[in-house]
Amino acid sequence: MSYLSTPVVTQDAYLTLHYRLSGMDGQDIISTFNDSPATLQMGQGQLSPGLEAALLGLQEGSHTKQELKPENAFGPRNPDLIRHVSLETLQKNSAFGEQYIIGDLVDFSAPSGGEFAGILKAIDEKGALFDFNHPLAGQTVVLEAKIIGIL
Repeated sequence: MSYLSTPVVTQDAYLTLHYRLSGMDGQDIISTFNDSPATLQMGQGQLSPGLEAALLGLQEGSHTKQELKPENAFGPRNPDLIRHVSLETLQKNSAFGEQYIIGDLVDFSAPSGGEFAGILKAIDEKGALFDFNHPLAGQTVVLEAKIIGIL
């Protein structure tokens, strides 16, 4: 007679889950609880490393709610990621002819071929100041997850 153990989330597991990420004020940042569940492959960068770490070891069918400090979620704010970008660089590496306003999230093409984004903080005739920190960096967040299935 063999007994099957309940699957648990591992570093390379394929998951079906509902999850909610909210701020400490209880305001949802993202939630799948009222929609279709999400599917993701752990270790592929679909969630931040901190969020993935919070899911490790959870059993299929479990429901968790965890408060994650910045160092365990999206990291602390890094002042070195607030950078000045020349207008030439902005025009060359972002959407052609785009008119930006303070607070816009602007996508840039990286020299390696990838993309990254920054939030516009200031702009003048010489250039623009961008914050390339993750928008949730430095914030404590609440992660709620219901693990539906694990492969």
